[in-house]
Amino acid sequence: MQIDLHTHSTRSDGTATPAELVAQAIEHGLDVVALTDHDTTDGWSEAAEAAGELGITLVRGMEISTTYDGRSVHLLGYLPDPTYPPLADELGRIRSGRDGRLPQMVQRLQAMGIEITEDDVRAAGAEGAVTGRPHVADALVAKGVVVDRDEAFETLLGPGAAAYVPRYATSLLDAIDLVRAAGGVSVVAHPWGRGRVLTPEVLTMLAERGLAGIEVDHQTHTAEQRALLGEIADELGLVATGSSDYHGTGKVDHDLGCNTTDPAQYARLVVAATRARQESGRPAPEVLEVAGP
Repeated sequence: MQIDLHTHSTRSDGTATPAELVAQAIEHGLDVVALTDHDTTDGWSEAAEAAGELGITLVRGMEISTTYDGRSVHLLGYLPDPTYPPLADELGRIRSGRDGRLPQMVQRLQAMGIEITEDDVRAAGAEGAVTGRPHVADALVAKGVVVDRDEAFETLLGPGAAAYVPRYATSLLDAIDLVRAAGGVSVVAHPWGRGRVLTPEVLTMLAERGLAGIEVDHQTHTAEQRALLGEIADELGLVATGSSDYHGTGKVDHDLGCNTTDPAQYARLVVAATRARQESGRPAPEVLEVAGP
């Protein structure tokens, strides 16, 4: 069984629609795929319809923008009730933070002599997408300012770069609490892909707080990091996942299924989500299992 628990569609910064992503997952030999767009569940319905028609198991999730100790941390939330008011309100605040910094980034780029507008950025994303820095990067690529998203982030849009503007994100601890209260489970995404703000000691604290798992196998983790994170997950009783972090053509070297989750670990995650749903009393979604077309 091939399981990929971290992907993005055009509802955030991926380049495939939710339905296209599901079809591509099947083409890549996946049996289970999770849709985890940034700070939104807008793609769930389309992905679920496609999964039912094409025959693949779908896990509905999201990747929440959070902070810990002043650093950006991404949290994967699986199967929470998207109508839970505190969670829905917080996701709205995060998305508003993205929209609020767009004019500032555009102004900074214009001050550098780069001819770019907010309309250019919005045109780079699909209709209804959560606008973010990747769309600014795509607009810069379209104008020939940079070669790809990586160059845009390294030279213009990353922390410390000339056009970088910080934005609102919820605290990591609060996000874990919100996902759990909404009947879902949380897994910290690529924890050592951007430095080690989440030390083994912090991961221990997060496990005590209610964290369900660690994304161990990720393209930004070295073999040594994967081995150590796997040991930490085992010691803390956390689920160890593996995922592609697929963004379509928006991110190279992250092909669907390039990293996968062991079926036994996936089964543990599903059990944890079932328990969280029951304990919360929320109408949280279950895994959408389908037998095929």
